[in-house]
Amino acid sequence: LYSLNIERMQQSLLIVIIIVLTIGGNILVIMAVSLEKKLQNATNYFLMSLAVADMLVGILVMPISLITILYGNWPFPTELCPIWIYLDVLFSTASIMHLCAISLDRYVGIRNPIEHSRFNSRTKAILKITAVWTISIGISMPIPVIGLQDESRVFIDDSCVLNEESFVLVGSFVAFFIPLIIMVFTYCLTVQALQKQVSVFLGEEKEKRANLHLFKKEKQTENSSVIQRTEIVELNSNIPLNKEAPLFRKGTVQSINNEQRASKVLGIVFFLFVVMWCPFFITNVMSVVCKGSSNEELIGELLNVFVWIGYTSSGVNPLVYTLFNGSYRRAFSHYICCLYGVGRTKGQFTIISATSAFYEKTFQMTSTHNGNKTASNNLRVPKEKLHAEQGTTKFCVKNCTIVSEKVSCV
Repeated sequence: LYSLNIERMQQSLLIVIIIVLTIGGNILVIMAVSLEKKLQNATNYFLMSLAVADMLVGILVMPISLITILYGNWPFPTELCPIWIYLDVLFSTASIMHLCAISLDRYVGIRNPIEHSRFNSRTKAILKITAVWTISIGISMPIPVIGLQDESRVFIDDSCVLNEESFVLVGSFVAFFIPLIIMVFTYCLTVQALQKQVSVFLGEEKEKRANLHLFKKEKQTENSSVIQRTEIVELNSNIPLNKEAPLFRKGTVQSINNEQRASKVLGIVFFLFVVMWCPFFITNVMSVVCKGSSNEELIGELLNVFVWIGYTSSGVNPLVYTLFNGSYRRAFSHYICCLYGVGRTKGQFTIISATSAFYEKTFQMTSTHNGNKTASNNLRVPKEKLHAEQGTTKFCVKNCTIVSEKVSCV
């Protein structure tokens, strides 16, 4: 008996740690999306709503389950049993529905980026999240109705367990397996679409390079007998030879890389959720389909273990964000250290980057008059002539006059 109590206390301690990490981690996610402008987009709004569901699992579901483990039965009033099962099913259903909605939303965004960005405002994201919660509530609502009408449908040997076979089967498919199939299918389509974008982009870059012809041209200057060899780039396409073209290509590459990284993180979240909840739902369906031919006691013990593996998935997501997303990682570290205002002062980053660039950079200003190339002039901005104010950046340079050239300084 003593060893049994020690084992139960060890299990309880482990569960308490899981509960604390689940609640704390998801609170950090909610704070990060709420306070960090960089994280405020449609996908992260879904992740914040998912964090709310996971946090509520840690607050309302896990502690009661822990108490039932310690007591060995349901120690609360019988009327609370169907309410607790309802909350359990609601938050689990909301989690899979959120992941399914994220997968669908990202696929639509990658396939139709212009239309998606036009109609993908914050209000639209909130409406989608509201729809997810409404569907989850609708799927879970029969549980308290059934349980309050007939207590035998939510009790098995003084334990609070759903005992309605038809709902177990239908609920498992509607709340888990069907959204799972949709989520996996759309995620695969998303990865395929991203790979197609990369292939198209690389093909266009290869074609552009093939259309570039380099040739050498000799030019004799009027004032010198030295022959300068100059490479002139001739472009057969309509793309202008200016600084914006490489920036556009660089932005395209960065956009594709960001999408791939986001898909990787979400893929890990999807995978962990499926791995952690699949054993429970498969065993749950088997307990109904194979009833009478299986060891019901063993099935019950497996369900108790698998449901806690599923609960643990609620605390895993913040860890995934921390490991694979730098923005979440920095935000979490600030909040843990109580540095809530660091890095969010208006105009702070602009001033720092602008001043550092102005201090260190020497401007090369070259003027050409009547086809003759004049000597290049170096202009260095003194520190005492540069003033930066919070929120705006002002550069004051005096006496910026260059021979044969007028320069207006702001």
